[in-house]
Amino acid sequence: MSDDTGTRYDRLERHPTEGPRNSLWSWTDEKSVLRVVYNYLFVLVARLAPSLRLKNWALRRLGATVGEGVSWGLEATPDVFWPERVTLRDDCIVGYDSVLLCHEFLQDEYRLGDVVVGERAMVGAKAVVLPGVEIGADAQVAAGSLVADDVPPGVTVAGVPAEPVERDA
Repeated sequence: MSDDTGTRYDRLERHPTEGPRNSLWSWTDEKSVLRVVYNYLFVLVARLAPSLRLKNWALRRLGATVGEGVSWGLEATPDVFWPERVTLRDDCIVGYDSVLLCHEFLQDEYRLGDVVVGERAMVGAKAVVLPGVEIGADAQVAAGSLVADDVPPGVTVAGVPAEPVERDA
């Protein structure tokens, strides 16, 4: 876990947007369309390639920090706008069809935050991890969970929103 105090909300960068439309209309102020197209193509490789080496190579091309032995599941999706804000520590697992989001588009602002999956941590199938969340070393996120808060090292969380649960030995 990081040395930062507070919650994920304290770590989020807030970018107010102006005008009558929601903040999704403002993404081109920070990212070029060509960069997002580039990202999307490498996201497709990371999602669909059968080889873990090829998946990790594609994630690195996106700017994600990828440790040794990372297992990126089939159809798992890194943030397409800000994939460089994803950190995957050694030997972590991101399960089938999971999503790691580094942005939130709201009505009057968008928020950005780094997502960190700790060493030997596991994110289960179809889980969604929100911006600014840090999943500690050896932590586990159950399948189908919505992770809106940090997960301490060694803790298992489950549900929507994800909350700590007792693990069977």
